[in-house]
Amino acid sequence: MTSRRTVTLLDVARAAGVSKSTVSDALQGSGRVAEETRRRVRDAADRLGYRPNSAARRLRRASTGALGLHLPRTATRLDYYMTLAFGVVTRAQEDGLDVVLLAPDSGAAGRLASRVDGLLVIDPEAADDAVPVLLDAGVPVVTGERYLGPATAPAGAVVCDNAASLTALLDHVRAAGARRPALLAPAGSSAWATALRETADAWGCAHGSGVPVRTVPFAATADEAARATVDLLADDPAVDAVLCAPDGAAAGVLRAAAGLGRTAGRDLLVASCVDSAALRGCAPPVTAIDLRPDAYGRACAALLCDILAGRATPQTVRHHDWSLRVRASTRPDGAAEPGASTVRPV
Repeated sequence: MTSRRTVTLLDVARAAGVSKSTVSDALQGSGRVAEETRRRVRDAADRLGYRPNSAARRLRRASTGALGLHLPRTATRLDYYMTLAFGVVTRAQEDGLDVVLLAPDSGAAGRLASRVDGLLVIDPEAADDAVPVLLDAGVPVVTGERYLGPATAPAGAVVCDNAASLTALLDHVRAAGARRPALLAPAGSSAWATALRETADAWGCAHGSGVPVRTVPFAATADEAARATVDLLADDPAVDAVLCAPDGAAAGVLRAAAGLGRTAGRDLLVASCVDSAALRGCAPPVTAIDLRPDAYGRACAALLCDILAGRATPQTVRHHDWSLRVRASTRPDGAAEPGASTVRPV
């Protein structure tokens, strides 16, 4: 049996009718290559089954062939961040790059950051001392959500309109009959947490009735959400809808409602600012904002790869879509989920 011959850059160049250097520039996204030529080269490479020599590419670029990923301290407890991380890995592999997970509480994060080609910092906290170190590591940094701290600006960001998503959720429960919605807001100084608290205040002012806000941990457990809900309803029995920010914690709101003799989806509407499989399996299923974490992770990695390859300029900001998933927990008529309304940023 004979082994299959490795397809080279020269093979692709001959098939596409261009020079070897043009093939290299087209596949790496560098140089001045016309878009039509770039497409022809990529089509030829795909047709021939060309695979770049990752080791040789790293030597030519003096690169490590890896991206660093920094997640919030509580990430390992949340499905959202694990799904996002898989999205990052999948997209990085398309550019022949590995992903190194940086330990959030490790003093070595800054030293390790200098050994990667670029960094992804997801939901950076303004109060996190590790973030300025990462931003000054000397490699391009892309943040998932904006960084509100005083350190060096990142090379790019992928953002979601969190104010719009919470406004849509508040508008939805109001249309479903709620007149006193409340928010279990996340603690912390991330752009997401800040946007949710500010939006609740603004929405309450616009509707002539304040939105009661209780602060819970950024990664609140179902038990912590249940206790906060019990305290909230004891202090303010008029509350007829509870919106829970942390991933998966709305299950605790359902438990608290049942313990207080309230019926979720009827006399107490329940919704979440983050969707998850656990919430879809609750009784009743919980209305939620689907932030599409796998696609979000891919989008963050794609922007960093594009900046590294010269396909995007520094300070590029890209926007990520979200969807409102309406389920029985906010439908007093008991109807099944009618589908999702997708809101796209302008």
